[in-house]
Amino acid sequence: MENCKEVVTPIAINCLIDVDEVGQQVDSTKYRGLIGSLLYLTASRPDIQSSVCLCARFQSNPKESHYKATKRILMYLKGTINVGLWFPSDSKITLSGFSDSDYTGSKLDRKNTSGTCHLLGSSLIAWNSKKQARVTLSTIEA
Repeated sequence: MENCKEVVTPIAINCLIDVDEVGQQVDSTKYRGLIGSLLYLTASRPDIQSSVCLCARFQSNPKESHYKATKRILMYLKGTINVGLWFPSDSKITLSGFSDSDYTGSKLDRKNTSGTCHLLGSSLIAWNSKKQARVTLSTIEA
């Protein structure tokens, strides 16, 4: 992957990773090792957290499509080698927070994923991402 083409996003915008029943099987030990390494890296690179966790869902039965998605994360990392968490000492101390949700973003179970992040000055101090527990069948139930 040292000579790979660099990409600007860790996962393709129109890519919906789901259970691949007919895809080519890949070595699960190699796939789990790659996912484990990427999960370790998310401590300093929260920008890949969502993509890595999405790929980690398929560790028990990885297919070629899942492996290609993890390779794309590596191509993204190659192009953003100088990106990571940075905590400068001279930043202005203001607390701010942001949130977002992707309504029925999961193709598998139609559940929403929402997330928040909190910044102290220009430094990220807390963030989360959560998939909803239930799906309603109509807006009246909601």
